[in-house]
Amino acid sequence: MQDAFGRRIDYLRVSVTDRCNLRCIYCMPKEGISWIPSQEILRYEEIAVIVRCMAELGVNKLRLTGGEPLLRADLPDLVRMLRTIPQLTDIALSTNGLLLAKYARVLAQAGVNRVNVSLDSLSAEKFAEISHRPGVEKVFQGMELAQACGLSPLKINVVVIRGKNDDELAQFAELTRKYPWQVRFIELMPLAKDALGPEAFVSSDEVIARLKELGPLEPVSSLHGSGPARYFRLPGAQGAIGVISPLSHSFCSSCNRVRLTAVGRLVLCLFSGAGVDLREPLRQGAGPEQLKRIITEAMAIKPEKHALQEKDACPGSVTAMSQIGG
Repeated sequence: MQDAFGRRIDYLRVSVTDRCNLRCIYCMPKEGISWIPSQEILRYEEIAVIVRCMAELGVNKLRLTGGEPLLRADLPDLVRMLRTIPQLTDIALSTNGLLLAKYARVLAQAGVNRVNVSLDSLSAEKFAEISHRPGVEKVFQGMELAQACGLSPLKINVVVIRGKNDDELAQFAELTRKYPWQVRFIELMPLAKDALGPEAFVSSDEVIARLKELGPLEPVSSLHGSGPARYFRLPGAQGAIGVISPLSHSFCSSCNRVRLTAVGRLVLCLFSGAGVDLREPLRQGAGPEQLKRIITEAMAIKPEKHALQEKDACPGSVTAMSQIGG
């Protein structure tokens, strides 16, 4: 399956819920948002039908997201459904980690290969300030248990915010000496209506320059599931350091992904309104061939690039990353 620009689309991110138990300052207003009514959310059986159609069109990598996906009841049941799709070679999960210790073992048994954990501070005080909730200790416990359960490689996603957590770059990087983890520093993106101002932005080039104070950074290639990240390794480190640069170094030319929202909209670019509704055709009786035709035709409207580098860019009506699945 290819889009109009010849890019192979083989990666699908599936949001299973818009609900989240954190209120991170770059993602959602402190007071939260109105949750989508449950009857509008795709049932697991509906998700499995859509994923199977997309797998038959060429998707082989799948990531379950939210909101916070571990808030959705019986999530391992969905994983077991998806594991029956032979084309899927990799099923991953993105989580904020608060519930990971509770579910890591059963997720691994159900068929999840690996997890990404969003963690923006190692300090209990700063964690609570950024996420408006406590819990950094629970997140760390969850990561260690996930590693023990074979959910590997474990990746930590850190959104770098000047004046909030950019003084912790070295502490995060040092985790890669102790653990075989991949710590990825992500540039702040202007997503929410009340997003942080431009003064909070820290470029990946600045991150790399500051990390070089810890020692020489050796470029690393061919990491499993590396996606758009550029990776480096500190001397003697077990893990790796990555940077993801949607603003300073666009990776649109190699984009291989699309997203399925919790309400069944196939979103073709995280920062664009382009997409098609799959829920209604499915609920009105569309069969696999009809769904595949809709999906294939949708690839023609996948944008060539996002518009985040434009002044005052913001993805339209999106008010929270939880609404589109990250």
